[in-house]
Amino acid sequence: MNGQQDTHVTRATRTGDGTRAWQATDRTRAWQATDGTHAWRAGTWEPTPAARWEDAFLSGNGRHGAMVFGDPNDDRIIVNHHTLVRPNGSEHARPPQLAAELAALQDRLLDGDTTAAERFTDGRGLMWVKPFHPAFQIRLRRPASESRGYRRSVDFTTGVADAVCADWRSRVFVSRADDVIVQYVTGPDLTLDIALDHRLPGVPAGLSVGHGAALTREGALFTLRARYPDSDLAYTGVTLAVTTGGRTTVEPPGVRIEGADGVLLLTRVHRHTGELDVLAEADAMRALLPDLPLDVRPEDEGLADAADAYAHLLGRHTALHQPAYERVSLRLGPAEGDPAGGGADDADRALPGSELLSRPKSAALLERLFAAGRYHLLSASGMLPPRLPGLWTGDWDTAWSGAFTTNANLNLQTASAAATALPEVLEAHAALVYGQLPDWRDNARAIFGTRGIVAPSHTDGESGHTYHFSREYPLHLWTAGADWLLKPLVDHDETRGEQDPRLAAALAEVAQFYEDFLTRTGPDGHLVVVPSYSPENRPANASWGALNAAMDLSAARHALITAAAYHPGTPDADRWRALADRLPPHRVNDDGAIAEWAWSGLDDSYDHRHLSHLYGVWPLDEINPYDTPGLAAAAHRALQLRGAENDSAHGHLHHALIAARLRDGERVEAALDQVLTGDFFHASLMSAHYPNRDVYNADAAHALPALLVEMLVQSTPDRLVLLPALPDAYASGQLLGVRTRFGAEVDLTWGPDGATAVIRPTRSVRIDLRTHSRTSTGARPLSLRAGEDRVLTLEAR
Repeated sequence: MNGQQDTHVTRATRTGDGTRAWQATDRTRAWQATDGTHAWRAGTWEPTPAARWEDAFLSGNGRHGAMVFGDPNDDRIIVNHHTLVRPNGSEHARPPQLAAELAALQDRLLDGDTTAAERFTDGRGLMWVKPFHPAFQIRLRRPASESRGYRRSVDFTTGVADAVCADWRSRVFVSRADDVIVQYVTGPDLTLDIALDHRLPGVPAGLSVGHGAALTREGALFTLRARYPDSDLAYTGVTLAVTTGGRTTVEPPGVRIEGADGVLLLTRVHRHTGELDVLAEADAMRALLPDLPLDVRPEDEGLADAADAYAHLLGRHTALHQPAYERVSLRLGPAEGDPAGGGADDADRALPGSELLSRPKSAALLERLFAAGRYHLLSASGMLPPRLPGLWTGDWDTAWSGAFTTNANLNLQTASAAATALPEVLEAHAALVYGQLPDWRDNARAIFGTRGIVAPSHTDGESGHTYHFSREYPLHLWTAGADWLLKPLVDHDETRGEQDPRLAAALAEVAQFYEDFLTRTGPDGHLVVVPSYSPENRPANASWGALNAAMDLSAARHALITAAAYHPGTPDADRWRALADRLPPHRVNDDGAIAEWAWSGLDDSYDHRHLSHLYGVWPLDEINPYDTPGLAAAAHRALQLRGAENDSAHGHLHHALIAARLRDGERVEAALDQVLTGDFFHASLMSAHYPNRDVYNADAAHALPALLVEMLVQSTPDRLVLLPALPDAYASGQLLGVRTRFGAEVDLTWGPDGATAVIRPTRSVRIDLRTHSRTSTGARPLSLRAGEDRVLTLEAR
């Protein structure tokens, strides 16, 4: 599909029962659903138990996380929770009080002192945010036995991690409905020793740990309480065991179950001060069990059967998890029954994940990583969005504190949420943002002496104060963070066609910050962003704190214009637009590239993992091939010149996302190859930060779905772009259920002979339609009417 295309538009209506009544043309064929879903069953599997915690299969509900090893003789489930961050002395840290020194710093930078910002500090050393850590592992030991026919798997549609061999089976999920980790173990004449074990890598020596165990009518209750060193904070894990048959005895620190047919374990963990009421927690979990049938024996009244309880809890969970997961799906290769076109084959699709990872050119690998990425992103998002390691770690020494890094990492991880129909992720993201606004106001006042809000680049999820910075990482100078963190929420509003009043208020506060901060002008009469920081780079001939970073210019312009759009017809809106108009344009340097700093005399440093200066291309729409072709060409040149520095996964995928916006499928494919051939993925299909599976990190796993959507479908409130950056390696496929920012759902099927797109608008709108041809940049107008499907047939010629 490398030539130009003709586009034919037809109308289609929806049948009364909600099925999709349309037919694709030529040799493409859409997978039709009669139940309103898109996805075939998806998951991954392995033929052996996990030997490393990094390879453990994952389940989560956005609060609790579970890492499942699946060993029939010595099974382990590492328990995580978003609230588990270890006190490290930063509990009372506040932003530096530097506002009184800001004017002098601005004077020095404007006068040419290129190192002036290095002295803009209160003298403190680098302070890390509170580090994320695991709680404990649930350990189940049984007498050694033969493990014939072993297989462990995770079903993305249900979130169940399943391990089975000849005489044993274990199923684990984390309930989105009931906020509990559920494990159900079955087998003939089960004998199990079960305990909660805090002994995980990196556990602090001063952790004070206590265990408790007691028999109950259902089976047993056992607990683990851990108090942090030199702190009044603690966390307590509570496990309720429900047994079917057999005999249960207390064997400190846990229990022994002998001769049972089945054992159901319900586990929660709480972070708290003082003491947790474990009996009340046990009662709360007991209340989750289903009522018994009326014919139950009187002596068993109040007891639940483990099998019935498991089925009841799973049904409640899947009613929430499965519809969310199945909203969007990707299939690479021809539609079912169509032999034309390259792509994934069923033999590759059947491989275990570890073997599929050894075939980086297989389209089946990309399919599975897309599916796994959406699954892990959904599972990590609830009370908060995903951290650097998502919601999971098996080690107390978590890289970069296992925090939320907001100057690229969190932003990349959540980038697919609006397009791949995961509002659950965006609600979690909103919880982080809106919960920290008071701290963001403190940052603005303390550092810059302004109204409004300034976001930190690093947070543990509790504090939004800026205190993590140093000479080499002057993150306290970064002012673009609030715009980037609010951008996904703007996209969400555009997708659903409603404006969140909380977002409108936050955008107004960002605009107020810029009103107070943007007070200096340069020789050309334009405003100057000073000081200005481009994460995490520096000019080749100056220090990190500089002037007019391209990212800061794009963010300020976007924030002011967006705030004005959310407050139409007000004096504020007029004032904010006027302020945006006074910002300088981007500078194109002598290499023909967008300069990372628009201030004359600051030279670019090209070899860096971050691509902050191209923020206007992605995630913003400020620079694009349609409205600003000259700047798009300069952005493409900047992308060509950018090195990969330390080969971090987020750098490669950030590069590819920008390339997709610039319609460069070859560069998208090259960046993808770096990730797929670089051994970035564990057998769990969770990713690493560096090649060779170095440093457990969710950036690649969670960002990959965003890239695959961007290379196939892009949208703005008034534009749809189909197949803008499709690599030649993926000549056919189907992307079903993707959402657009003009309020429509799109199904796209493509192959060597053309493509078909079905657009299902939820509101009436007129958009520009563009296709992938590099030789044709003209737009074709398309009027959409709410509730009336449109079928587009793109024929190659």
